[in-house]
Amino acid sequence: MARYTGPVCRLCRRDGMKLFLKGIRCDSAKCAFERREGPPGQQQSRRGKMTDYGQQLREKQKVKHYYGVLEKQFRLYFQKAERSKGATGDVLMTLLERRLDNVVHRLGFGVSRSQARQLIHHGHITLNGRKCTIPSALVRAGDVVRVKNRAVSLDAVRAAQSENQKSIPDYLAVTESQVPEGIVGRLPSSEDVSLPIDTQLIVELCSR
Repeated sequence: MARYTGPVCRLCRRDGMKLFLKGIRCDSAKCAFERREGPPGQQQSRRGKMTDYGQQLREKQKVKHYYGVLEKQFRLYFQKAERSKGATGDVLMTLLERRLDNVVHRLGFGVSRSQARQLIHHGHITLNGRKCTIPSALVRAGDVVRVKNRAVSLDAVRAAQSENQKSIPDYLAVTESQVPEGIVGRLPSSEDVSLPIDTQLIVELCSR
């Protein structure tokens, strides 16, 4: 399978921080964030102070690009977070962290979330023993995410595992076997989110 590494790193530069949208490229010297000292465009020096709305919008866009969700999807997640118990911002990030494509990536089965979505769409991943082709499916505590036991699936995931240098979060565990398998030990919390984000700004923007 050809490795798809997702959107260009220009988004990282625009948002002012690394979003790791291109997998291992973001950890190398080829990362656009490392090669350039300022945001894209020729009018960098003319940019004025960012408004409160601009800061709120930037935080929301960071999260959308990081998890690869569209505006409509993001709104649905926010509405669900508002109806849930707990701080809306923390619940929102927990819901996004529970997405199957994110879990597949965090387990190291895909070098990026874009590649993880591709693996799921192509039927290379099973959830609790059943094929699941829905990247937005939310995992629960005790769920088992397993790579399909066939050569093309195993080769794609093992190649990603050999390239992936990031550590696996505490709420996930990978079992050592011939077929890669991950277990969701518990539901993720806001502390498990690897993206530094000010969720209060997002809540203020989406609550308007």
